[in-house]
Amino acid sequence: MSCLASCCVSLTCGLCTSVASGISKKSARLGYCGLFGFSLIISWILREVAAPLLQKLPWINTSHDEPKEWYQVQAVLRVSLGNFLFFGILALIMIGIKDQNDRRDSWHHGGWIAKLVIWALLIVLMFFLPNVIITIYGFLSKFGAGLFLLAQVIILLDATHAWNDAWVAKDEQKWYIALLVISILCYLGAYALSGVLFIWFNPSGHNCGLNVFFIVMTMILAFAFAVIALHPKVNGSLLPASVISVYCAYVCYTGLSSEPRDYVCNGLHKQAKAVSISTLVLGLLTTVLSVLYSALRAGSSTTFLSPPSSPRPGAKKPLLESEDVETGNDKVKEAEPRPVSYSYSFFHLIFALASMYSAMLLSGWTSSESSDLIDVGWTSVWVRIVTEWVTAGLYVWTLVAPLLFPDREFF
Repeated sequence: MSCLASCCVSLTCGLCTSVASGISKKSARLGYCGLFGFSLIISWILREVAAPLLQKLPWINTSHDEPKEWYQVQAVLRVSLGNFLFFGILALIMIGIKDQNDRRDSWHHGGWIAKLVIWALLIVLMFFLPNVIITIYGFLSKFGAGLFLLAQVIILLDATHAWNDAWVAKDEQKWYIALLVISILCYLGAYALSGVLFIWFNPSGHNCGLNVFFIVMTMILAFAFAVIALHPKVNGSLLPASVISVYCAYVCYTGLSSEPRDYVCNGLHKQAKAVSISTLVLGLLTTVLSVLYSALRAGSSTTFLSPPSSPRPGAKKPLLESEDVETGNDKVKEAEPRPVSYSYSFFHLIFALASMYSAMLLSGWTSSESSDLIDVGWTSVWVRIVTEWVTAGLYVWTLVAPLLFPDREFF
């Protein structure tokens, strides 16, 4: 057994070493995304299997009468707290980095073996903390998850505007036609999904006024987006309006599908487990993709994601600038420091907030209504619906704000 354990440890260390050494400077962001995704898998696994183990720990099992679901939430929150501390500490360390000559730049891109060890130690240490600390973290995570959703919405808005501007800048008829076709398809998809929601979440013979209100509001918002975007005084476009409409319809679906399985207006209750798992997988994928996209968009100086030293769009700057300085008959080349292309601190802050959001997703926002299902309960419903309305408000704001404040630059 000792020999087998030694072999397993050796193989694990060898695997970690090879993975860490394979992460180059250019793929560091993908390395962090992979680590974050791996932490989600660990949370999911521990949620399913760790309850009997946690019941044997006296500093966690203090009352001896907690249900299984409570231990599942404990496992998820403790992994999330370790993840949050790891990325939060990195965010604090990376504050103020403006160029690649800063010593901390190498900390961000390198030292992966040490970082993996620190990350693993933080995850393990969280299971030795008293319950009161985890309770406080669970309460704070609801607000942190809300901030992540807000950042996710802003990133989506920036992406749609950037997509539209990129195709319009080509100034060719085929790109204008492509914009129109995609916009129409998105609007058809949004209204088709809304129609399906009427069938699933407004079954005949039941009073489902709340669900009808949510769905009708989604359809009204989609129509309002187009009207405002196409108004002569508004510098808008149909493509962002259509994409935001599809997103709002999707968020409405996730909100309605999170309704308790015994709620008569939830037409998916017959497939409770399957729907719950599919919602989880889609939610986790959305989380990972959102974090990854925030990293890739972080170099854009048109958003709040970039550091003060980032070059403005369109300004062509070589990777390494140098100038000749004459000293007598000799010329000495002085290399200027290369500015970082994105904010390392904000990059890690997004991961820290995403850790909180993933914990809420896996624990049903720490609500007792969720039973043994994932992301189910009225708390989840209202979080999704409010997110949809905030998305709508922010998008409308990007359209009307330039009229109200013409001297300021928006998306």
